[in-house]
Order: sequence, then structure tokens, then C-alpha cells
Amino acid sequence: MKRCAFLSMDNLDDFEVYDELLYEPLQNRGWKVDEISWRNKSVDWDQYEAVIIRSPWDYQEAPNAFIEVLEEIESSTAILENSLDIVKWNINKRYLRDLENDGIEIVPTLWQDEFHEDQLPSFFDELDSDEIVIKPTISAGADNTFWVKETNQQEYINILTSVFKDQPFLVQPFMQNIVNEGEFSVFFFGDTYSHTILKTPKVNDFRVQEEHGGRLKKVKPEKQLLSIARESLANITPLPLYTRADYVRTDDNSFALMELELIEPSLYFNMDSESPERFAEVFNNRMEKRLASIS
Repeated sequence: MKRCAFLSMDNLDDFEVYDELLYEPLQNRGWKVDEISWRNKSVDWDQYEAVIIRSPWDYQEAPNAFIEVLEEIESSTAILENSLDIVKWNINKRYLRDLENDGIEIVPTLWQDEFHEDQLPSFFDELDSDEIVIKPTISAGADNTFWVKETNQQEYINILTSVFKDQPFLVQPFMQNIVNEGEFSVFFFGDTYSHTILKTPKVNDFRVQEEHGGRLKKVKPEKQLLSIARESLANITPLPLYTRADYVRTDDNSFALMELELIEPSLYFNMDSESPERFAEVFNNRMEKRLASIS
């Protein structure tokens, strides 16, 4: 039986994880799965045919160390998914600028290298918004993400100075439709469309993650949303094993890309009963071709 490692973290007790739903469909295709923390330094990666990055949701605490682990895996005989090149591109949210330059609509964004107190008022003017969101260019799970209003900006000076004194960050207008409607996540395995969910925050919040009280429901994507998601996918080389593209509806009734999640996104296998089989089939076919090409 072929062996596959799911790259995870030391402790997932505070997170919602659904990757165990893949175990049976992968086993039925001849794959045994081990879940391994990316911080485990005693692993012989050569014993695996493939390593899939799944739930290392603390990597942003030590991104350089995380990349070093992926480089070790890449240099072994194991096939890393998604690939190291994709991870290095996607780990910093500045990848959104690349996509915008390629014609993909993103949420309007200001890019900053470090925070200075006197900058804050100008962000509202530049984005023509009385509410903004500030977050690191390397982050996950809404860590160090702040929703700041023009009327309460002084309350955030100290914490923004502390967090972003020596850390690049981005600034975006607060998208009211995140609260009014929610955030759409569109999932692809390879170039196969899988499913779409709508994530809405709890009352008086803007974070849509389950860990922050967000609510989820499966939805049928509008044709325009699916077309835009396919256009985003077409701009990624090489084709990822898995892609989660997050969108918000704009005031013009289009969809702006918020995040293109290619490293360790939750793929919400619990929200679509056929998605684990879909993933396992795409993965197995992909691995058969890759393994045959290097044998």
C-alpha cells in the first residue's frame, strides 16, 4: 500500500478539522495516511510517496522554519502537494498584486511595509471608506486582523504600532457584504470543480472562520462566480492539487477575490458528502501520472 502524509501541527484541539473524511476513500485507492506535525524533526520523508499540506495552522508563527521543512520534503523522494513553488508564491498576500496585474479583480488594497501612527487617517481617505481592515501579509485564521472604524481609530494606535512596527501589512476597505451576505469559498481539486460554501460571521463580528463563530452552508454558485473562480485558477502555474478561492460580492454585483488559499485551507469536506471521493480520485490519478513519470 502506498503511503501519504498529511502535514499538520502539534495540537488541533482548538480547530475544526475534516481531513479524516479522506482516509477511507484514499484507503480504497491503495493509500495509507499518516497525520504528521510539520514541527516533527524526526520524520523520514522518503518513506512516503506523497505529502499533502493539510492543517499546519500555526505556520505563520515561524514561516521561515515552515518553508525549510517543505524544502526538506521537496528534496526527498516524496511528492509535495501543493508544490513548494506554489507555497512560496502564496505564503505572502502580495500574490494578490500579481493576480490583479493579470486582470483578476481583488478587494482594493494598500500595501505597507511598516506602521506609523500618522498614516492611519490617510488609509480611510485613500480607500474612500470609513471602515477598514488591516492584516499582515503573512497570516492565517484571521490572526492579527483588525476591523478599524474612522470613529474609533485612536483606540487601535497602540496595538497596530506593536503588531506592525516591523511587519508588512495590507489595508482594505471593510466589505459590508461580508456581514450582509457572507464570503463565498469555491473549491477545485486539480481543474475539477468540487463545491461552494457561504460563510457568514456571527453578530457584531467580521471573521467567518468556524473557530470565531462563523456559520457555514453549502450553496450553488452563480454562473458569474464560478466563471470568475475558473479565471483565477487559470492564472496559477503549475495547476494545484487543491484550490480554495474566497470571494465577496461587490457593490457592482461582481465578485472580488479576497484570498486564493493554496497552502493549508480547510476544504470543508463535511459540507459536501461527495467531495472526499472527488478529492481522492483527483489525487490518486495525479499521483499515478507523477509516480509513473519518475519511475
